[in-house]
Amino acid sequence: RFQQVQSMMCDLMEWRSQLLSGTLPKDELKELKQKVTSKIDYGNKVLELDLIVRDEDGNILDPDKTSVISLFHAHEEATNKITERIKEEMSKDQPEYASYCRMSSSPTHSLYVFVRNFVCRIGEDAELFMSLYDPQKSTIISENYLVRWGSRGFPKEIDMLNNLKVVFTDLGNKDLSRDKIYLVCQIVRVGRMDLRDSNSKKYTQGLRRPFGVAGTCCL
Repeated sequence: RFQQVQSMMCDLMEWRSQLLSGTLPKDELKELKQKVTSKIDYGNKVLELDLIVRDEDGNILDPDKTSVISLFHAHEEATNKITERIKEEMSKDQPEYASYCRMSSSPTHSLYVFVRNFVCRIGEDAELFMSLYDPQKSTIISENYLVRWGSRGFPKEIDMLNNLKVVFTDLGNKDLSRDKIYLVCQIVRVGRMDLRDSNSKKYTQGLRRPFGVAGTCCL
């Protein structure tokens, strides 16, 4: 039972950090809240604690504002869900080693990136978008970190020189189990339509054009 509760606590800690990050879309946030409340109710049942009834959004029902019949139906529905959950958990046959590795590892991880310099002859201002990328699934798994780089080879905000740092947070065990994770930098040129334009009358300003991309394996 101790190992069972420990596993549930690891899940709750990981999900809690995701909720507090404030980076989840509204639909994923709602789905994650439902997973959290479901896990809590299941844990209460395992520990033989009182059953807590909730509404569709996962909020605890107020007995002073809810009718007796509604409370009865909510109790009945919650009991059926927990019973089904117990059957599912009992049917799972997880190897002890995999369970041990999962519980012994940290529930959340972070990747610290320090941008020291950007060496690329563009001749105009640029925007650098850095993100984590899963090559196997061909998808970006993080938010973008934006760095605005000037045409003279320095950050646009000069006070950010030697202080361009970012931490990619809330990387769970699922992310560490990926085959590879790349740190990808997308380069966008900001300025003229064509770098060869030399006549000032034909200049177009502020246009954003893809210029290049770079990547390195980080995990």
